[in-house]
Amino acid sequence: MARGRKNADEALLMALACGATVDHAAHSAGVSARTAHRRLKEEGFQKRLQDIRADMVQRTVGMLTASGMEASKTLISLLESTVPQAVRLGAVRTILEFGIKLREIDELAQRIAALEAKLGATEGPRAA
Repeated sequence: MARGRKNADEALLMALACGATVDHAAHSAGVSARTAHRRLKEEGFQKRLQDIRADMVQRTVGMLTASGMEASKTLISLLESTVPQAVRLGAVRTILEFGIKLREIDELAQRIAALEAKLGATEGPRAA
């Protein structure tokens, strides 16, 4: 019985993490909607759902980061004079827009790191 509940919980968690409604997730996991709502009230279940969602986001970010260089090369190739002007204009706008955003994000990250380092230096050792 415990094994069946564990499998149902995992199926329910995956369906919810992927964006299914509670009713649809319950149906796909083979449990009632009432059971799904009851599980969602449990702190451990909510924590597990948050962990799964966070893991999915991290994996997605990793995949996008890995493909970033190739995407950048493709975007830059659209600047060639043989490419239609409307496409070139779109590429220019995108490059400028994302270039500015990435620079702002990088600057903010550096400022936060400096503040965290400064804060860490002023806190001193903590008592256990």
